Amino acid sequence: MTQDRKKIGLPYLFKKVEEGEPISWLTCYDYPTAYLQEEAGVEMILVGDSLGMTMLGYDSTLPVTMNDMIRHTSAVRRGAPTAFLVGDMPYMTYQASTEDAIRNAGRFMAEANCDAIKLEGGAAMTPRIKGIVDAGIPAIGHLGLTPQSVASLGGFRVQGKDAALAKKIVDDAKALEEAGAFAILLELVPDRLCKIITERAENCIIMSLGSGPDAHGQLLIYHDMFGLYPKFKPRMAKVYGNAGEVIGNGLAQYVKEVKDTTFPAKENYFGMKDDEYNELLDMLD
Repeated sequence: MTQDRKKIGLPYLFKKVEEGEPISWLTCYDYPTAYLQEEAGVEMILVGDSLGMTMLGYDSTLPVTMNDMIRHTSAVRRGAPTAFLVGDMPYMTYQASTEDAIRNAGRFMAEANCDAIKLEGGAAMTPRIKGIVDAGIPAIGHLGLTPQSVASLGGFRVQGKDAALAKKIVDDAKALEEAGAFAILLELVPDRLCKIITERAENCIIMSLGSGPDAHGQLLIYHDMFGLYPKFKPRMAKVYGNAGEVIGNGLAQYVKEVKDTTFPAKENYFGMKDDEYNELLDMLD
């Protein structure tokens, strides 16, 4: 489908906002999945630090390193050459200083050929956003449920349900926009709060992850969409196909067939000509 698609850049994304056409965004962590997403026409791809849980088996995103992110992001870029690729800044690669933030954001651009980076946090992170943007790197903010801070947020739950916290998220969104973020991801905030922030955005693309239909586009976690993460299924995820069940059944069938010797069948292996085989036997004798 995307064989003739031009490389997606910021002008394309802002044009979609102007035209009122929602932007499609998915997470991705490997080459074959990136290839499928590219062929399907997915416009934005996020290599999220969620790979710590979905790909590496950690209980949180915190152990993920820049080297982990660069390796996976580079693979995704090879599979999806025209998608708008976003690298997710892992824990403690930007919080300590603006210099750290710029250096690590630069690694995404130079080593993984990213189009932008994403980092978590509100007004406190505006110096990081400004520094990264001033260095010529497009930046995306992330508000609401921010997994790197999940312990201080009281777990994986909706953020901004009461007026005071909702007002803080509105203020944080405006601060990130004014610092230069071209987009903000709102994760698990109430739909009406998402709508307010989207309507107030002046030069900023608002994306929703479980935050309702009124943003400029939607993000889903790929593994949640296809039943590929066994530990839990978030409420905001729509399952488009239970690939996990299909794969699990196939693996069980494989084990059974190996044990009852129905696999491999003749079409699953290769033979040898009789004369060559007999010559081999003579050579061995």
